[in-house]
Amino acid sequence: MQYETKKRSIFKAISWRTWATATTAIIVFIFTGEFALAITIGFLEVFAKMALYFFHERLWQKITYGKKEVPSFVLWFTGLPASGKKALADAVYQELLKDKLKVERLDGLDVRPLFPETGFSPEEVNRHVKRSAHLCAMLEKNGVIVIASFVSPYSESREFARQVTTNFVEVYMQTTVEACQQRDRKGHYAKALSGEYQNFPGIDVEYETPLNPEITIEVDNVTIEESTRQIISYLKGNYLNNK
Repeated sequence: MQYETKKRSIFKAISWRTWATATTAIIVFIFTGEFALAITIGFLEVFAKMALYFFHERLWQKITYGKKEVPSFVLWFTGLPASGKKALADAVYQELLKDKLKVERLDGLDVRPLFPETGFSPEEVNRHVKRSAHLCAMLEKNGVIVIASFVSPYSESREFARQVTTNFVEVYMQTTVEACQQRDRKGHYAKALSGEYQNFPGIDVEYETPLNPEITIEVDNVTIEESTRQIISYLKGNYLNNK
């Protein structure tokens, strides 16, 4: 997923040879006491070994021995509104970025503008999730790790997402409607209870619990740090074991 550019190889060669040449010149001067000789040998060495180092690095860049590709995958967070999907997905995303991986972050609110005039009826939600799944699959196909967080309350569209992607990891945020209501700082549940929102998962329509998710997060019993470690541990055991 990564490669080293020629410019980087050149800068590495220069920085290394600067230190190495200075060391060589000092050693020559110590043994001979000839300052001019030390400088001359130092200059001759720097040009010769910089060239050798550069070609050595580029040669090894072409050799596939010892290289292992990190497979792309879709990490799909699902759960009731206000179950903590976005915060945890963001935390995992930041952890993967530390490893210089090619990662894309998709959230339900960010993706909706891509598919305008999509409502919130069960049929429209399923359609929206399926479109989002196609987007994830396209990114995954191009070697991108996708961190996606969608309420995706219906098993039909979640199963569709699993089928259109190659490596699908479902993360179920296990919690209760009551706990989500307490966490809901934006007042979505209150609006759903008052009738302002229609087809709200957990209030108007049932959230269909995943039957066999790869990862289950017991939201009410673990911290976001513990949850992040749990997910990263799973990913290292199944996809990132070559890192």
